[in-house]
Amino acid sequence: MPAPANRLFFADATETIEMLSKGDLSPAELMRLTLERIDAVNPRLNAFVAMRPADELLADAKRVTEQLARGGNLGPLAGMPLGVKDLEDTIGLPNTHGSLLFKNAPPSNFDTIQVDRLKRAGAIVIGKTNTPEAGYTAFTSNRVFGTTRNPWNLERTPGGSSGGSSSAVAGGIVAFATASDGGGSVRIPASYTGLFGLKPSQGRIPWGPEEMLRPSFCIVSGPLTRSVRDAALWLDLTVGPHPEDPYSLPAPGFSYRDIIKKDPPKLRIGFTSTLGYARCEAQVVREFEAALKALASAGHEVEPAGFEISDIVVDWVRLMSSEDIGFMAPHMTDMDLLDPGYRPGLDLGSQITAKDLGEIQRVRTQLIARLAEYFSKFDLLATPTVPTVAFAAEGPLPFYIEGRSVETPGGGIAFTYPFNFSANPGVSLRAGLSDDRLPVGLQLIAPRLREDLLMQVSRQYEQIRPWKEEWPDL
Repeated sequence: MPAPANRLFFADATETIEMLSKGDLSPAELMRLTLERIDAVNPRLNAFVAMRPADELLADAKRVTEQLARGGNLGPLAGMPLGVKDLEDTIGLPNTHGSLLFKNAPPSNFDTIQVDRLKRAGAIVIGKTNTPEAGYTAFTSNRVFGTTRNPWNLERTPGGSSGGSSSAVAGGIVAFATASDGGGSVRIPASYTGLFGLKPSQGRIPWGPEEMLRPSFCIVSGPLTRSVRDAALWLDLTVGPHPEDPYSLPAPGFSYRDIIKKDPPKLRIGFTSTLGYARCEAQVVREFEAALKALASAGHEVEPAGFEISDIVVDWVRLMSSEDIGFMAPHMTDMDLLDPGYRPGLDLGSQITAKDLGEIQRVRTQLIARLAEYFSKFDLLATPTVPTVAFAAEGPLPFYIEGRSVETPGGGIAFTYPFNFSANPGVSLRAGLSDDRLPVGLQLIAPRLREDLLMQVSRQYEQIRPWKEEWPDL
């Protein structure tokens, strides 16, 4: 439980917005407190790695305060501080991708679609949050800005690749920060830091613009928040088509904030703690089973899924590596600037042939068909989000679980990347806390385009097992 003086820092965004709308808190005061909070805790967390000048931020917040006092309608996020992951462009700040290749990049002169929509809703971008180089791993450390730490335990990772964002939100710096997920990079940090993380269906939140389209159809933008209602607000502000993303989906035709006011129908939820190939820490299984009991207490049918697949990690890595080499190739002026842990992936990507891509897509097609069969019988699939609690901040990924070596290359993050490969939406909810008071995540996966169902059942679960009073005390 955070100390009373810190309660504002751990309020969810919706509560803070209500305070702003009632005049109990001004945007100017919120910005001042946010900057003080950054000074107090960011040196330990290393969540934010680039900031707009404080005088600019205070001037922006003062201007919003004055406009609101005159009755101006500046949008639902008016005056809310926003962090932007350092893989995403925002005006006035460099996009380094956590890479020495981009260390001296000039400030961006445009916002991504997601950031632009959040800014139009009134959010004030304050800075960039840390990420591993090109978002390539599940812990956040790079040679430009160093290692980001988990506010629950500074020796542990907040996850990756959205680790700077998860550290900032769970550490009480900002209530909102952007994130993205190509293999678990929203859900893994959410699990390790006790947040709510949503990986939407591909296209639900428009992607880019970037210098090239992403052919993998695996990477999405999604919120990391302290509550389900905050994520519903995020979706309401960011979904809908955009001409610069040809894969973007039509607006759903309803408000997610309205949807979560209703309980979902009685659902059939299948669960597995292995997917047929994974192994979890006993304490993760314990908290996962407690979360399943909570879902059953809401009247849902919760039963073994009988869902086993082969680990597709090698095919997923090959696909993502081929995409990475396409994106990074024009910028690789000096290979020695690449992190030694990242370079092998690019080397692999450069060797992928058209025949290889065909083989990869055949495996992908089989996985999609297997899930289609599953979802003809079940409404949701439940798994642990990750097999372990947060590991060492500097990495590496766990090679051993319960004293035995992991059996597949993706064993340390076994439950997330299959659903990027299949394009299913998923969430991570806080299942509970480990023996050492570290968060454990529950992952729920839905049929494609059913974010509404995920949001409804997540809100219901959150009310049965509320977590918003339990945060790290920094």
